[in-house]
Amino acid sequence: MDGFRTLLLTATLLTPSLQAADTLDAVFKRIDSAAASFKGMTADMKRTSHTELVDANDVEEGTFAVKRVKADDIRMLMDISKPEPKKFSLADGKGRAFYPKANEVQVMDVKKHRDLVNELLLLGFGATSAELNAAYTVTLGGPDTINGTPVTRLELVSKNPEIRRTIKRVELWIGENGMPVQQKLHESGGDYQIVTYSHMVLNRNLPDSAVTLTLPKGVKTTPIR
Repeated sequence: MDGFRTLLLTATLLTPSLQAADTLDAVFKRIDSAAASFKGMTADMKRTSHTELVDANDVEEGTFAVKRVKADDIRMLMDISKPEPKKFSLADGKGRAFYPKANEVQVMDVKKHRDLVNELLLLGFGATSAELNAAYTVTLGGPDTINGTPVTRLELVSKNPEIRRTIKRVELWIGENGMPVQQKLHESGGDYQIVTYSHMVLNRNLPDSAVTLTLPKGVKTTPIR
């Protein structure tokens, strides 16, 4: 279940430099410009998972790749290298979490959670401002800086009450390329996840292999319901 939770709460993208004062319309224009040409990208990523009950943070680092084949066909692969290797993928309506030490892959049919998956995928990957506004109430948070890069922060609240039970609200830090440098997903109980991206490379011809989870022989497959 940890792997599927990761897939759902990752839905995310990326980088660089802005004017100090931005309007919401100006940010939407950059988002729409990025959406018009987005096909795929790769990046380094750092994810911090905060558990409020014990006031603890778990930090993971690795790489991230996403490919938008068409509007309803988005494939992604997260390859965690630190502190413990593991991989997560989303493709063909399936979420997969591979744990090399156990040589086990957990598989879930994400079609059962289509609404949540679709909304989280709108947080990047070529979504337009119209799509964001249809699913979320979006407000301007103001200028900020991530790793020395000026960005504009947006605050989003899902219009779907069922989804708000899982994801209370979302913060996006948008760079001048129209995609998030950082995402923060606020969960119930004060828990949250922050995903920060760096060294992003946009690639209109990203090969399928970049977003394909390759499994070793003899891997144990565990269905997750």
